[in-house]
Amino acid sequence: MRHTFTLANGVEIPAVGFGTYKAADNTDEAIISEAIRQGYRHLDTAAFYFNEEAVGKAVRESGIPREDFFLTSKVWKDHLGYDSTLQEFESTCKRLGTDYLDLYLIHWPRPSDLNAEWRDLDVETWKALEDLYKSKKVRAIGVSNFLPHHLNNLLERTSITPMVNQLEFHPGYMQKAAVDFCKQMGIQVEAWSPIGRARVLKEPLLMELAEKYQVSVAQICIRFALQCGVLPLPKSSSSERMHQNLDVFGFDIEENDMYQLMTLPQIGWSGEHPDRERVRF
Repeated sequence: MRHTFTLANGVEIPAVGFGTYKAADNTDEAIISEAIRQGYRHLDTAAFYFNEEAVGKAVRESGIPREDFFLTSKVWKDHLGYDSTLQEFESTCKRLGTDYLDLYLIHWPRPSDLNAEWRDLDVETWKALEDLYKSKKVRAIGVSNFLPHHLNNLLERTSITPMVNQLEFHPGYMQKAAVDFCKQMGIQVEAWSPIGRARVLKEPLLMELAEKYQVSVAQICIRFALQCGVLPLPKSSSSERMHQNLDVFGFDIEENDMYQLMTLPQIGWSGEHPDRERVRF
C-alpha cells in the first residue's frame, strides 16, 4: 500500500489493515487469501482469534514475500505475565510460520477475573514485549483496549512507550479521552470495528453522507477514522466490500460533515469495556 502511518520508532505501517477476527479458522484461509488478492498487506490477528495458522498459510501461499506484509498479533488477557507472554509469542510465531512479528500487542489490560490485580501483570507483560522488541523479534510493540489509567501504569513503571493502542472507534463511539491521550503521548491509535454495527450502517447521517460523496457507508466510516488520524482495521467476507474498504483515498470528508460525525450520540457500541463485564444487547 502507498498510504502509511509512521509509528514513533519510525516503522511504517499500511494505513488500512484487514481485521481477521472470525474471518477464518485454522482450516480455512480463503477469506484472508482473498483479502490479500484485493491488496491488503496489513493483517491483524490474535491468539484469541484461533486463526493464526490460517493467516500464516494465506501469507505463504500468496507468493508475496513475507517482508511485504505487516503482521500483528496479540497476547490474550489470561496469559499475562513475563514468562507466559514469551511462551505465547513463540507459539504465535510458530502458528504464523514466521520468525518475527511486525507488531505485538497486549490484547486487554485486565485478565478475565476483573477482581484480579492487573497493574503488576501488565508491567510484567510489557517488560516481556520490551525484551522482544530489543532483541528485534518484533518491529513494534503496543497495547489494545488500554484506557489512560491503564497506559499511565505502564508509562510510570517501564521504559518504552507503547507505539500503538488498538481501540473500538467509529462514528458514534470515538473514545475521545483515550484517543486524545494517545495522541499526546505519540501513540498511534488503531480502530477495531471502524464500521461499527448495524445501527451505525443505518444511521441517517451516514447514509446521507454516503450519497453525497457517492461512496458506501463503510467507506465514510473508514475515511472518517483516517481523517481523525486513526488507522482503521475493517473486516469483510465480500470481495467487493474488501475492495471498497481500501478505496478510501480519493475523497475527503468536508469539515462540517466531520463535525457532524464527531458529535453523533453514542451508537453501535460493542458492549466491550476493559474495566467492566461484557454488556449483552
